[in-house]
Amino acid sequence: MYLVKTPSIVKPLAKEFLWSISTSEKEIYLTFDDGPTPGVTNKVLDLLKSFSAHGTFFCLGKNVLAYPDIYQRIRSEGHSVGNHTWDHPDGWKTNDYTYLKNIARARKVIDTALFRPPYGRITPSQVRAIKNKFQLVMWSVLSADFDKTISKEQCLSNVLNNTENGSIIVFHDSEKAKENMLYALEECLEFFTNEGYTLRAITQR
Repeated sequence: MYLVKTPSIVKPLAKEFLWSISTSEKEIYLTFDDGPTPGVTNKVLDLLKSFSAHGTFFCLGKNVLAYPDIYQRIRSEGHSVGNHTWDHPDGWKTNDYTYLKNIARARKVIDTALFRPPYGRITPSQVRAIKNKFQLVMWSVLSADFDKTISKEQCLSNVLNNTENGSIIVFHDSEKAKENMLYALEECLEFFTNEGYTLRAITQR
């Protein structure tokens, strides 16, 4: 079960997290979780470059270690990166010591002050332990590109119908999400560019 659009009531209840960017400008923030992934992240970077867009890549430490050339390309082309743990543990199912150690391991290869918990699941005690070290970034729009039961057209609709100024949108540069994500991403880039939006990377606030 997941929600495509984060309910507005949630945000005041979890002020430690960045859910969206407060702005009156036509700006949106594309984010990509779980990479870098060969054959997927490269295509995302090609698409972003072709539209002069920037994004934020929440990387897994193990993937950065395995594919440092892709990670370096992300950095060199002006995108921002975030820590997404070493190997994607569920914070609700992982004790604090193990979870924090996982984050610290990823931090050795991902130089960033941004963090997004896998699945968006993190306990209050885990938040307290890292909130002074990281900007905790969530999202306001979930593309659901990972959901094999929806079409690529529905994935696109999820984004187009729920995005507004300052939205933080989640895609996944993973093998599982590849088909839905690449289709929806290209269509979104074309649509929002034509509508006069600037697609920005998230920076530490």
